[in-house]
Amino acid sequence: MSKNICIVPVELNDYSLIENLVLYLNQTFEFPVHVKTANIKPHLAYDQRRLQYSSSILLKQLIDNSPEPLNQSKFLALCEFDLFIPIFTYVFGEAQLNGPAAIVSVHRLQNEFYGGSSDREVLRERLIKEATHELGHTFGLYHCLHPKCVMNFSTYVEDIDDKSPLFCDQCKAEVIAGGE
Repeated sequence: MSKNICIVPVELNDYSLIENLVLYLNQTFEFPVHVKTANIKPHLAYDQRRLQYSSSILLKQLIDNSPEPLNQSKFLALCEFDLFIPIFTYVFGEAQLNGPAAIVSVHRLQNEFYGGSSDREVLRERLIKEATHELGHTFGLYHCLHPKCVMNFSTYVEDIDDKSPLFCDQCKAEVIAGGE
């Protein structure tokens, strides 16, 4: 049974993003949310051919170096690296279904990546949605067909923008049941 959510920044330069996220996740999941450090070595996850970082390797490092016992917390690594898994060109994040760990990158959540101007509020909203989505997977949630549910699948950043930061009623009930 998880009692905490630990946010683990991995070479994240903008800590102001974390403050808002801590408050939101605390209210959404109704668990204490803490910021911790872990010994994660991003260079070991870098793929020279793709010029991206393997989210799966970073997740394994997070689990292997977790700052608290794995059965007491859910861990969310936050980074600025462009992430991938072998079957996709990129991912916004990755999580272990019913597992202890997830990772989210702000790299493709920023308007600047798409040639737009910086918008801190849009970035914060996207980060909240992606962090909630990936943590939802750690509580056993699959992708939801409800278009506004935060667990709805996001292929593009516009998909993130279109959905709510909230779980639909069914997903929320599953998160509550999974946290007990």
